[in-house]
Amino acid sequence: MTARFTGKVVLVTGAAGVLGRTTAQAFAAEGATVVVADLDENGVNETVKLIETDGGTASGVVVDVTDSASVKAMVDHAVSTHGGLHVAFNNAGILGGGTPVGEHDEDVWNKVLAVNLTGVFLALKHETAHMAANGGGVIVNTASNLGAHWRLATMSAYSTSKAGVSFLTRTAAREYIQQGVRINAISPGPIDTPMSYLPGETREQRDARLAPTVPLGRVADPREVANAVLWLASEESSFVVGHDHVIDGGATA
Repeated sequence: MTARFTGKVVLVTGAAGVLGRTTAQAFAAEGATVVVADLDENGVNETVKLIETDGGTASGVVVDVTDSASVKAMVDHAVSTHGGLHVAFNNAGILGGGTPVGEHDEDVWNKVLAVNLTGVFLALKHETAHMAANGGGVIVNTASNLGAHWRLATMSAYSTSKAGVSFLTRTAAREYIQQGVRINAISPGPIDTPMSYLPGETREQRDARLAPTVPLGRVADPREVANAVLWLASEESSFVVGHDHVIDGGATA
């Protein structure tokens, strides 16, 4: 195991979910001190416990990514508790949709945009403020292959929010790279997480539905996506700026 993040403080939002938790654990395994952030307090505590059980270092913070004061408090926690913030993985997100645009519930639309897009904007706002004033850092945002790369009927809110993340990432990357803050995004396809299931669907049914949409023939293991996040956050990708890294088994190739 390498130790690419020894001495680094890494913030992960959505860290009570499968992808966020897997990525937080991967950062910790490579030496990072991890700030575990999510709206789900029990999930935050569980992720912290898993990291500490494996010998890593972590602290938890409950955050509402749609609230600027809450997001600022999250960043302040990282700085005051651990002495800085070097890497952020802005991963918090929700699904929403299932109906055509003309039938879309407006409250669902507003909530999806608030969490998935405004949440990333607020995270970038407060993370870049600290990083730009303190020697720089690296930020990775979670978009989706259903955003700027591929559309799916009845997913207008989710696709719009994730396309927004992709373009927000590119804009912010140009704004902050000369201040030492390197910003990129990932756009995963279907991952083996609860979000990949329809209500009441079994694993076999889920696989039968999704596998034909992916040339590789399966959904991603969360660790495959986490590996890409760690690469983008590491010095190994030091010349990668404003990139939206698609990880979808060839679905949008």
